[in-house]
Amino acid sequence: MPFGCLALRDGRTYNSLSDVTDKYEIGQVLKAKEFCELCLVKERQTDKVYVCKKFLKKDGRKVRKAAKNEIMILKMVKHPNILQLIDAFETRKEFFIIQELATGGDVFDWILDQGNYTERDAANVIRQVLEAVAYLHSLNIVHRNLKLENLMYYRESNHNKVVLRDFYLSRFENGSITEPCGTPEYLAPEVVARHRYGRPVDCWAVGVIMYILLSGNPPFYDETEEENTDMHNRIIFCRIVAGEFEFDSPYWDEISPAAKELVCKLMEVDPMLRITAQDALLHGWIAGNGASEKNLKEGVCAQFEKNFAKAKWRVRGIYYHTQQSCTTCQVPLVTVLITLLENGTINNRITDKDSTVKIVMPNKASYAVWLLLTVSSIVQFEFQLVLHSLRQISRLNIHHSVTCMCMKSCPCVCVRKDQSGPFEERERERERERERER
Repeated sequence: MPFGCLALRDGRTYNSLSDVTDKYEIGQVLKAKEFCELCLVKERQTDKVYVCKKFLKKDGRKVRKAAKNEIMILKMVKHPNILQLIDAFETRKEFFIIQELATGGDVFDWILDQGNYTERDAANVIRQVLEAVAYLHSLNIVHRNLKLENLMYYRESNHNKVVLRDFYLSRFENGSITEPCGTPEYLAPEVVARHRYGRPVDCWAVGVIMYILLSGNPPFYDETEEENTDMHNRIIFCRIVAGEFEFDSPYWDEISPAAKELVCKLMEVDPMLRITAQDALLHGWIAGNGASEKNLKEGVCAQFEKNFAKAKWRVRGIYYHTQQSCTTCQVPLVTVLITLLENGTINNRITDKDSTVKIVMPNKASYAVWLLLTVSSIVQFEFQLVLHSLRQISRLNIHHSVTCMCMKSCPCVCVRKDQSGPFEERERERERERERER
């Protein structure tokens, strides 16, 4: 049995948490994703910094499956355009996946920051994505979640190397896959139609990425701007299955015929006729001189801002607000909120005035982030001010017990009795007023 591991009654061998902390210094949570939390870790022996994904087993079977899946896939792959696995641990309660840290930012930000952006730049990105995809397909691996958000530049000082991340949805193509998954706008027709599918779905997603990089627009969109998510997805899915995309003017007027041809080959509705990643690498737009050198910056960036900036702002907002702390004791607000959710003091249901459930957040971390964004106007704050602001939001049922719990979670508030006492009294008075109104 390996040193530092635990043998449990189920016969399996687990790492202890000290196996992780003895080797790595774990930093604060940077971002909460669908299945995991992201944080930076520093290897104690070398001082090298990596990124760590932490999956909590208690979050359900899907989370456990995603973690095991990603570890299994990453142990097999080694390619310059894929973030490499450094270490992996499984304790009784968590999975830890340590990977290379990409510091160059995502492709979206890079395009917005450039003074000059051409088809050749887009071709350089697509070429590297296709090389990674062709490598995965040679191992019979289907990524299943290719999208612009999963592409990053490896180093800030060198924006030539693009790397692919997030393999928790990846699968081996042992026979055909039927389970639908992925990001709606990037799904291939066979996935939407719930047919059996395989590696060609990744090539379709590369086509969607290429379309966006060249025009700033998604190929499939909802003209009605339907706010209902299910209805919005239905409209997009109908267009995907029919292969209804166009090279709209003026966005595609300056794009080369070779680029349009490759987009059509990648986004062929019939997966049997769709171009493979290996063949796409031989296409003239990638391998030859088919890509134009004309500056597309103005048109593409304007459409980027229109179609993607709002969602991107939300992501940046989440990252920014997770860094905010009490100005006195530096306890991160997100840590306090997640603690409250863990204790059951706050649940993950957002309600209106009559306590009717309007939204059920998928997990504790996303709800904590939602709470943080509701106080986005507060940059420097004490916890009392934050809680006071939260209490004013009518659709949140935050009671006095939450206030007390949050104040206990922030050491500096309890120390300063001259401030916390009057504040608690005001909270009790508000609670009494609400009781009288009922």
